[in-house]
Amino acid sequence: MAAHARTSAAVGMVLVAAVTAGCSGSGSHSGSGSTSSPPASSARVGNGQNNPAPAPTESNPPGDIPDNQVYVAYRPTGGSFTGFTVKVPEGWARTEQGGSTVFTDKLNTVRITAVSASAAPTVDSVTKTVVPKLRSQVPKFAAPKVSEVSRHAGRVVRLTYQGDSAKDPVTGKVVRDAFERYAFYKSGHEVDLTLSGPVNADNVDPWRIISDSFAWR
Repeated sequence: MAAHARTSAAVGMVLVAAVTAGCSGSGSHSGSGSTSSPPASSARVGNGQNNPAPAPTESNPPGDIPDNQVYVAYRPTGGSFTGFTVKVPEGWARTEQGGSTVFTDKLNTVRITAVSASAAPTVDSVTKTVVPKLRSQVPKFAAPKVSEVSRHAGRVVRLTYQGDSAKDPVTGKVVRDAFERYAFYKSGHEVDLTLSGPVNADNVDPWRIISDSFAWR
């Protein structure tokens, strides 16, 4: 009977030892796993330092006339001919340059010139007379294209071309410009409307608004 009791006690001690060893091994494994990986907060800090937020994009590329631009009617009060009106962008600087009225803002220009003419301009006359003149005046003049188009004032001759802008007096930068020149004619009077801005600027709609607004009075 005493031998049986000693055997049972021995078996019980072995079971307790096994359970204790298992618990100890499990705790050691868990501790090893927690030290092998950095804390989640440390990983986020590292990612933020290595991948900064993207820089904000510009809402309007250089040379683009804003979609919310307001236009006002320009009515000449002096010069060789005053019988017309045309809308120009509000707030642009106005200057008089050798018989032309010029409105400018940053990289864009609207130039208005009124002259006397014995006949209406045609595709052929603009090609033979105006294009050679501009070629000698505009730096790096290129890609002239003459066509007849329709505007609210009627059929007009349009000349498109490219050229280099004048050098900026402050930065010394030269911009490659695109030009649209419209020749309006009525009763011995020709009004040339020239619109210009950087090549690839999205000014199709603003230029259409201005050229469509021209009216005789």
